[in-house]
Amino acid sequence: MSLIDKLASIDRRIIFLLIALAVIIPMLMNTSLPVRPSPIVQSIFDKVEELPTGSKVLISFDYGPATVPENQPMADGLTRHCMIKGHKTYMMAVWATGEAQANITIETVIAKEFPDKVYGVDYVQLGFKAGNQGLINAIFTDLKGMYTTDANGADINSLPMMEGTNALTDFDFILSIASGKPGLKEWVQFAGDRGSIPVSGGVTAVEAPLLYPYYPKQLLGFMGGLQGAAEYQAALVHKYPEYEAVSSGAIKLMVPQMVAHLVIIFFVVIGNIAFFVQRGREKRARME
Repeated sequence: MSLIDKLASIDRRIIFLLIALAVIIPMLMNTSLPVRPSPIVQSIFDKVEELPTGSKVLISFDYGPATVPENQPMADGLTRHCMIKGHKTYMMAVWATGEAQANITIETVIAKEFPDKVYGVDYVQLGFKAGNQGLINAIFTDLKGMYTTDANGADINSLPMMEGTNALTDFDFILSIASGKPGLKEWVQFAGDRGSIPVSGGVTAVEAPLLYPYYPKQLLGFMGGLQGAAEYQAALVHKYPEYEAVSSGAIKLMVPQMVAHLVIIFFVVIGNIAFFVQRGREKRARME
């Protein structure tokens, strides 16, 4: 049996083991590679950076636990940047699972890194409301009609940062961290286009290709997958190196992802070579 035949008939359990090792070993080594923000990601960072202090930024957590490795670093990075710049940050969710993810960001980013920030003054958790894109359409003109209380049950009008915040057109920037529908595309269609509001955010890698047609006219920019999250973290660390320890998780995960992809590509190539070799043998056998 030739080497190609041996590789083609390798036990799939060995392949799974090699993929596991390709991820585990780089994670244990805790290494990272240089990451340079692409223009499509840098434009988001620049927008958050250039907004005047106290600007109103809405972040919608439109994802669940299944896509946390890609989406959570995006949400954390954007929230961290908004806190650094002193923007009033409004959190909500079009997905039922999004409210819990927003709470994680509040606990791990705002509460730990920015203990001076005051709830209701600097940030607010509006929580989840049913309705999908219908919710976006409703709050475009009447946010307080849908959100009479915050996620904790407090009267929405008792929160200082809600004064003068009655509709989506009152926001300076809308960000959606999404992993499906409704998500970033719906925010563009039902909020950004309708009200000429700058919209941006981040999506999973498989969804990113569907959004490129919206960039740069309808989407200011967006993060695609773990790569996009790493690029945003790189931009943040470059500008604010004091946050490197807490804002480099996605950057470090790029190495395991790269190694795992190389292993997958290797077996894909071997599989195709083995296929054509075998087909050539069968063709020659028929001719004989």
